[in-house]
Amino acid sequence: MSKILIFGGTTEGRMLSEWLCEKNTDHELCIATEYGEQVLHDHPVAHVNMGRMDAVQIEAFMKENGTEVVADATHPYAKVVTDNIRQAAEAAGVRYLRLDRDKTAESMAEVNKTESGKNADPVIAEKHYFEDTAACVKALANTSGNILLTTGSKELSAYMAEPAVRDRVIGRVLPGKESIEICENCGLPGKRIIAMQGPFSLEMNMAFIHMYDIKIMVTKLSGRTGGFFEKEEAAAKTGIPLYIIGRPQNSEGMSFAEICGELYGYLNEPKRKISLIGCGMGHLESLTGEAREALEKADLVFGAKRLLADLKVEKESWPYYLAKDIIPVLKEKNGDAAVLFSGDSGFYSGAAKMHQAIKEAIDAGMPAELRIYPGISSVSNLAALFGVTWEDARIFSIHGKGTYDDWGHKLLWTIKTNKKTFLLLSGVKDLNTIGRMLKDNGLENCRILAGYQMSYPEQELLTVTADGCLERTEEGLYALFIINENASAPDVSCGLPDDAFIRAKVPMTKEEVREASISKLHLKADSVVYDIGSGTGSIAIEIASLSPDITVYAIERKPEAVELIRQNASKFGLSNIKVIEGYAPEALNDLPEPSHAFIGGSGGNMNEIIKVLFEKNPGIRVCANAVSLETLEELKALETQFELEDYSLVQLAATRTGKVGSYTMLKAENPVWICTFNGKAADN
Repeated sequence: MSKILIFGGTTEGRMLSEWLCEKNTDHELCIATEYGEQVLHDHPVAHVNMGRMDAVQIEAFMKENGTEVVADATHPYAKVVTDNIRQAAEAAGVRYLRLDRDKTAESMAEVNKTESGKNADPVIAEKHYFEDTAACVKALANTSGNILLTTGSKELSAYMAEPAVRDRVIGRVLPGKESIEICENCGLPGKRIIAMQGPFSLEMNMAFIHMYDIKIMVTKLSGRTGGFFEKEEAAAKTGIPLYIIGRPQNSEGMSFAEICGELYGYLNEPKRKISLIGCGMGHLESLTGEAREALEKADLVFGAKRLLADLKVEKESWPYYLAKDIIPVLKEKNGDAAVLFSGDSGFYSGAAKMHQAIKEAIDAGMPAELRIYPGISSVSNLAALFGVTWEDARIFSIHGKGTYDDWGHKLLWTIKTNKKTFLLLSGVKDLNTIGRMLKDNGLENCRILAGYQMSYPEQELLTVTADGCLERTEEGLYALFIINENASAPDVSCGLPDDAFIRAKVPMTKEEVREASISKLHLKADSVVYDIGSGTGSIAIEIASLSPDITVYAIERKPEAVELIRQNASKFGLSNIKVIEGYAPEALNDLPEPSHAFIGGSGGNMNEIIKVLFEKNPGIRVCANAVSLETLEELKALETQFELEDYSLVQLAATRTGKVGSYTMLKAENPVWICTFNGKAADN
């Protein structure tokens, strides 16, 4: 529902709608034609309605939309429409405002003075006013010379019906088929038709006057948007009279500025502004211009004590940076507010959570406009200080991210596979840990560009290796670029040889079967995988090596196999494998929801395992291997016992070659059945 209703279709109507859009005020805009809709600009507060309405329909529309004021900006000659709007407004108890084109535009004399910058007397045309077309035609019958008719094709018949006028008419009409047909039907020959789309400049009007030897120009009192003043000046400069079909002198309309003034009382209430500001390095000088302006205009300021002190905030402020502390104050206090965050609002910042929390408060009824202002991030600052680029760097943070066990494998994988890694640290202990990690994993020659206490008086820029990280003792804030010139692209497929694993006497899924089975799982870079009956952990190792964001839960009941899985995970440096000792399905109960599962051994509990997997994730993707006929029968029965999708059962028989003396002999591996399927997700 909108309090303001505009009837437009004219330039002034569009301008009025655009003004209300600038004021972020909802309004209804009614226009008659599709063309009128096409020239409007889309805006969420402008609700456009196309089509003609009579007085009864307009009244109903006003009541339905809760209209309080209507601005009539229809064409000056659309008298019937204006009468309908006025009548409907009176019946609905709606305030009526009429926009007057004449009052909107300056007189031609004032335009001349303004454009010339002087107060010289302007050239004034000889003007004759007529109440309607009939009066104008009657006057023209008593004149001589060619007539330039600029009133369009609709009234052409009235001029062509007068014998003393018809042979002198030069008609300027729109270049449409309808206009040309009207000219032809009225008997206006082609040599006296000017079919062109306006608006027309002073020079063009004068050119037509000279070309057709015009002695009189006829126009409507159409204001600036109708090109009236260019016609008036052309008539003045060529010394011909201007015949004007005008409206009654006693118009009660208002100028555009007056209409805007009357609508001010109906504008949406201005909302308080809440600004989430990234403070960059934490000094006033490092704020963006927009951020500084928002901070200066804020009545209330929130942020960590360090930021409030560094920015020398002297306004009403609170040392808060959590939404649960800030929102109650916002509800209690009035005025614009600024919430300060170190660095950039979109770079490991609390601004995202704050934005969501405040947005929810706004949706719940707290009136405010919310905006984020970015700052200079530590990555862009460090890159600038060292004169390096960072668009080719992988971004990583261990600041407040737990211990090495939580992030070590992923960070190591990132450094090994990327030439340049940017890293945010919590303090000097993290720096020492990074040095130890690099040395223990053959990366001691990596070059490290370190920024210490950036933007503070004690700032240092360090270029060190792993040993330099181990030797550092100064506590403070560190950010690093780790440059690994020997980085290699990560593998995108599995395929480790069997002898790469520590085996002992525990059975292991063979290389060819591993490759086929893992391929059929259709894994994602962030999958959560159960490896049930993991054995030596070869499947878990292959999967975990594909991406540091994959998590594999290796479930195994035999203690000796559990130890082998741990040894193999350690050998390959994979901390994204979680070893679970126990029997399936009971061992699955407390694990996170899986996206995929591989079943290498079920211990005769295939049905129970599948049931638990579907309870955890109805749409899970499963791959199961069978080497015995009994397990094969279990896999075949699954298709009738459960609702499955994409069920497939394939036998794989691999034969390897080997040297026996001088001969190359074939050695067949045991055939394996590979069964794959999806559960039927709940929304299917």
